[in-house]
Amino acid sequence: MKKIYHLSTCSTCQRIIKELQPLTDFELQDIKTEPITTSQLEEMHKLSESYEALFSKRAVLYRERNLKEQNLSEEDIKALILEQYTFLKRPVIIVDDQIFIGNSKKVIEAAKMAIHP
Repeated sequence: MKKIYHLSTCSTCQRIIKELQPLTDFELQDIKTEPITTSQLEEMHKLSESYEALFSKRAVLYRERNLKEQNLSEEDIKALILEQYTFLKRPVIIVDDQIFIGNSKKVIEAAKMAIHP
C-alpha cells in the first residue's frame, strides 16, 4: 500500500507532497474531507506500534481541552484521533510496510528514500 494521509489546507503538507514528487501509485487522502476510519487507524497503529506516535500534541484542541494534564491511555488517544482529525500528526506516509509520521526533516528524508530508492 502506498498512501499519504494529509490535510489539503495545511501548507506544510502541501510542501511535503510537492517535495516527494513524483508519487506514482500513491493514494492521497485529505483527512478533513474524508475522515480516517477505525480500520485505517488500526492499520497505522500496526505499522507504528503506538497510537501516541500518531497523536499530535500541537493541535489547538490539545491545549483547549487541557489534555496535557490528563493521563491518556492508548485507547483514549485512539478515540481522540477518530473523533477529531486535527489530533492526527500529519502527514502520515505509508510505503508498503513502512510508516513515516510527521513533518520533521529526518522523517521526510527517510520517506523520500523509501519512495525513490
